[in-house]
Amino acid sequence: MTEVREIFVSVDVETSGPIPGEYSLLSIGACSAFDPDNGFTCEVKPITDKCDPKALEVTGLSMKDLKNRGLEPEKAMESFSDWLSSLAGPDDTIVFVGFNAPFDWSFINYYFHRFAGENPFGFTALDIKALYMGATGCSWRDTRSSKIAAHLKPNLSGTHDALEDARYQAEIFRLVLSIIH
Repeated sequence: MTEVREIFVSVDVETSGPIPGEYSLLSIGACSAFDPDNGFTCEVKPITDKCDPKALEVTGLSMKDLKNRGLEPEKAMESFSDWLSSLAGPDDTIVFVGFNAPFDWSFINYYFHRFAGENPFGFTALDIKALYMGATGCSWRDTRSSKIAAHLKPNLSGTHDALEDARYQAEIFRLVLSIIH
């Protein structure tokens, strides 16, 4: 009998707005939380024209450009699922890890179910902000990325590039775990 392993995967997304379905997932970045050089990234063709200009301003992404160069959502989610499968054996559990995980997970969950039929992460996600709050006993307002970074002093920083942000989140996750252990 083999022991079930938990494979922690840091995921970050860039989107055209605040909610899936009405707005589009534009890019996915993910990496193994303990092997951040093992990463996945893709840009996704928008499923709607609706966008919040502030969301696009932050990312520098263009809806028009992504309509031409982005992967079809089915292909994007198939590619992401294939990469996730490469990380884990059939008995392993893949754990979604995100900074403000409810936001990122909502888009990933929606897109996996709509375009691939199922979500390899299941129905849960591990939120780094909540983990940090539990590890330090801080208040919710002290879980802003700038406050956490000031305390933990990571080498990386957020850039609004999905893969780079996934790697940054993975570093924050490992630093928070070092407080606990």
